[in-house]
Amino acid sequence: MSRIRFFNTSGPCNPVDHYMLPPEERLVGAQLHRYIRDELYWVLHAPRQTGKTTFLLSWMREINATGNHVAFYVTVEACQRVTDVNEAMRLISHNICIAAMQSDFPDPAPEKSISESLFTDTLRRLSELVAPKPLVILFDEVDVLEGDVLIRFLRLLRGGYVTRGTGRFPVSVALVGMRDLKDYITASKDGVAPNPGSPFNIKEDSAMLTNFTKEGIIRLFAQRTTETGQQITSEALDYVYEQSKGQPWIVNSLLKRATMRVLDETDTETVTVEHILKARQQMIQARETHLDALAYRLENPDVRYVMQALMSGEPDPRLADSEGFRLCLDLGLVTIEHGTPQVANPIYREVLARQMTFSPQLAIPFPDWPWQLPDGNLDMDKLMKEFQKFWRRNADVWEQKSDYSEAFPHLLLMAFLQRILNGGGRIEREYAAGRGRMDLAVEYNGKWFVIEIKLIHDYETPQTVEEEGLEQIKGYRDKIDAAAQSYLVIFDRRSKSLQLPWEERIYRRMVGDIIVLGC
Repeated sequence: MSRIRFFNTSGPCNPVDHYMLPPEERLVGAQLHRYIRDELYWVLHAPRQTGKTTFLLSWMREINATGNHVAFYVTVEACQRVTDVNEAMRLISHNICIAAMQSDFPDPAPEKSISESLFTDTLRRLSELVAPKPLVILFDEVDVLEGDVLIRFLRLLRGGYVTRGTGRFPVSVALVGMRDLKDYITASKDGVAPNPGSPFNIKEDSAMLTNFTKEGIIRLFAQRTTETGQQITSEALDYVYEQSKGQPWIVNSLLKRATMRVLDETDTETVTVEHILKARQQMIQARETHLDALAYRLENPDVRYVMQALMSGEPDPRLADSEGFRLCLDLGLVTIEHGTPQVANPIYREVLARQMTFSPQLAIPFPDWPWQLPDGNLDMDKLMKEFQKFWRRNADVWEQKSDYSEAFPHLLLMAFLQRILNGGGRIEREYAAGRGRMDLAVEYNGKWFVIEIKLIHDYETPQTVEEEGLEQIKGYRDKIDAAAQSYLVIFDRRSKSLQLPWEERIYRRMVGDIIVLGC
């Protein structure tokens, strides 16, 4: 039986084993032919799991296939957390030697070389060995280099650049990682930002690798259709793009699970939205490595600051200038859409929200009150009434132990809901900076409930917040399900002197067909 290719989520892709698109199609700001022809150094940056390594290996094969140059892929990942400059240069030089010997070239390690010049001497020696062909080096994972190690690495490349040429030093070098060019420039100049009028003297371009387009996802699955005959509905493809926003790892994970776990890998049944939904739930609950690594980033206070600002939706003029926001952009956690900072895609929104609510969720006792109706459906009225009691009883004490303040009400309500729904429902979440609210859509046994969270601050009145919330929730409900039972939950976050007593703060009333709850 012939081998069936599959959607890959583990390591670089290759066209023999995996369905894949030419990664160079997603390059923005790059002119690959010029980097080789004109002997140029350049930078490529993109978030994790977007295909950088796949691109580098593919381009290396392409360069070597022409027979005009010799290209090597070298990862510097072994230098992560290495602070000793000499040790880092030794490790990088060792990896250069391994790359050469794996391609049947002699070991380029210099016979005599002090540690200070080992890196430069290794590159010069390798250039001699591959002559009369010019040498191209593709350095991956450069973002793991920090401080003095990064400064030394860049300075040595800059020094060799002047003498580059066949048999002397690599004619073209790619520096690839998560960070943009300006970070490398600043580091190489002892932390001093470069003069805009004097460009960095060894770089040509700072290019990006973008996500898949919707058309790209269609082409990706079409490869499976050609090989196996399996089809996918247009609605399912739309949902894959909507949930992933084209993030390559998520796209491949959804399609892989749908075709190999939700359905059997030899099954040719058409993939539908229902299959992708099941794949989505499996992926999130399995806490796969990529998603777990992103959730782990929440331990960084700078990242928590950004997530809180996005979750609460309150305007924060400091957000875009913060170190945490720049880090989140580099990680691919956040994006800027229509001028608004927001979490990069719905999958990340779900994973990050689950991580932030994990501890409080475990601390909430499983309810001993009936939360299901006689027909087995969710009794959302009962659930929301119980949350109001829980909020009044625990909010003040629990908030003192929380790493979040502004987003604490959102997190506690989500934790309370998730505690009930883990076994049979799901929550869709929408949040972004400046929206002034968070929207939740709860699905249970095919029935939708819409919840909007609003906060009252010192500078506004309960009346204006409620009026604004009522208009907003109507728009969100129309987007989810016009018939959905809807709740506007308003938390009084004003100063103690302005807050109403608990007896007046906790209320429930109907405004048209919307239930307004005070907390």
